[in-house]
Amino acid sequence: MADRLDQFRQFREKMNQRILDEGNLSINRFFSLDGKAYEPGSVDALTKEFAGLSASMVLRCDDCIAYHVIRAKELGASNEQLFEIFNVGLIIGGSIVIPHLRRAAALLDELDESK
Repeated sequence: MADRLDQFRQFREKMNQRILDEGNLSINRFFSLDGKAYEPGSVDALTKEFAGLSASMVLRCDDCIAYHVIRAKELGASNEQLFEIFNVGLIIGGSIVIPHLRRAAALLDELDESK
């Protein structure tokens, strides 16, 4: 499990750096904007991760869901809180979100086991 999470993080970081190193101004600006969007402001970082998680579930992006679940756990989210956010995504996205909900729950189990 820890290997899978490490691989996810390493691949994400490696490819983000690869993309940024190309020096495409528009892409680099977008990546910067994306990172800044989740920084604390008048809304705290965890709440922003919850918003990103819910939106990612509706959009059915497993990489995005995994990223936001991991970040939310790093910021102190409980499984109970995460399941409430999963429910928001499910209600908005409908039954097509269920496979992504399953993978998100499996990820939570893996995160809990790796402690």
